[in-house]
Amino acid sequence: MKKSVILLLVVLMALVVSAQSLRNPVIPGFHPDPSVCRVGDDFYLVNSSFQYFPGVPIYHSKDLVNWEQIGNVLDRESQLPLKGTSSWLGIYAPTIRYHEGTYYMITTNVGNGGNFMVTASNPAGPWSDPIWLEQQGIDPSLWFENGKCYMVSNPDNVIMLCEIDLKTGKQLTASKALWRGTGGRYPEGPHLYKKDGYYYLLISEGGTELAHRLTIARSKKIDGPYLPNPHNPLLTNCSLAGQTMQIQGTGHGDFVDAADGSWWMVFLAYRNYGGAYHHIGRETCLVPVEWKRGQWPIVNDGKPVDTLMQVKTLAPQQPWRHHTHTVFNKGTLGAEWVYLQNPIVGNYQFDGLLWMKAHGTLTENQQPTFLGRRQESARVVVETEIDTEQLDFGTEAGLTVYQINDGHLDLTLEKYQTGSVAVKMRYQVKSLQGEQMGEDSGLLKGKVRLRITSDGKHYLFEYAQAGGDWKQVASHECSLVSTEVVGGFTGVTLGMFVEGEGRVAFRYFDYTEK
Repeated sequence: MKKSVILLLVVLMALVVSAQSLRNPVIPGFHPDPSVCRVGDDFYLVNSSFQYFPGVPIYHSKDLVNWEQIGNVLDRESQLPLKGTSSWLGIYAPTIRYHEGTYYMITTNVGNGGNFMVTASNPAGPWSDPIWLEQQGIDPSLWFENGKCYMVSNPDNVIMLCEIDLKTGKQLTASKALWRGTGGRYPEGPHLYKKDGYYYLLISEGGTELAHRLTIARSKKIDGPYLPNPHNPLLTNCSLAGQTMQIQGTGHGDFVDAADGSWWMVFLAYRNYGGAYHHIGRETCLVPVEWKRGQWPIVNDGKPVDTLMQVKTLAPQQPWRHHTHTVFNKGTLGAEWVYLQNPIVGNYQFDGLLWMKAHGTLTENQQPTFLGRRQESARVVVETEIDTEQLDFGTEAGLTVYQINDGHLDLTLEKYQTGSVAVKMRYQVKSLQGEQMGEDSGLLKGKVRLRITSDGKHYLFEYAQAGGDWKQVASHECSLVSTEVVGGFTGVTLGMFVEGEGRVAFRYFDYTEK
């Protein structure tokens, strides 16, 4: 009996040692609708980007756990017209695939052209100009077989298939309905795979909120009929087992096989903070998949997904903590930086400082002067410095917590015609507007630092004059810029903005995750 107990303990200890801690999300912050492909030992992943330019961030990994952004697929205005877009529009879910030496990215520009694809020989770019496609719907995906290329998307709430010409995008066959899903609303995000003689069709249902889920069907022929998995959904946290977890809204996934034969799925989910609110956005998560020959895939052993899991075959996960101190003396920015819509290039000048010239307002949403990056941690500090001598009269400039054009919290300096400078925190939360003034308003001079700090539940807005202590202007709950309150499909970006009549110089931008 003792020997059996000892043996059992040894086995259990071996399992614990062999397992690795996996913390989800693997790509935090606003990185929704992930799609992944493997080329040799390398994995490449893309996300949707909605109203931001450049669009479709692309990541590289050797192990599916540790990811590095290597660029943005759509980095030219000819690829990415974004006129009038908000975070309800723009670039929806992309798919990345590799075929015979070429990388393909296919996506939808909602409001500015519809479905298109671009190609590259190097995933870091450059990518081609768009090849526009005829079959519409959103979330298009590609499947290559026997010299043919098939496209799937979801016009009219049904997954449709057609063959296309890879070079011209011309539709070669009529669109054919494959599957309407299991009855959940918004059947979307289709991907095709072939394994053990079956074509598998993976989709998302339920909408990209609390009821989001992944379902699957299969057929012996690519054009159907497709029969659903009797154990659908494949993955959802909208269940009795998953309802208390911080991760919710699980869905929109993509399978990938590793070189060792194991299967995995990347998918989107969001993390709640301060109750049933999420403000950082839909993020990229990872789970293992068991896919035995001829059988249905089983995702995460049929269990809901938590922020911390134990898996067996991945490399150790490196801490996802960033500190970047950006100065503007090179005239170039890292891949993480984004503008709202297509930037007016002349409004951004680099000469050791970043000079930004006002155009419109964040709320008006017509190419506003803004430069920022995704908030990738709940606990974060951002800081910048403005010399009030380099702030034009009639100009308002500072830092913003930006979710959507009618949902943002701003810490600003404003220079009046009298020469006095005010510091204030202002908010736009749907139709509600307001502001709170700093105690030194009208008395500020010289260099002023601005800082926004978040603990995951609150944003704290502070300022400091040269050599002085930090002083609080205001504190507001993060839920004010959550998707549940102000809407939109993105997550918070943190950045610099300018409004009014003139321009201003920013000395640096600090981003620190705690």
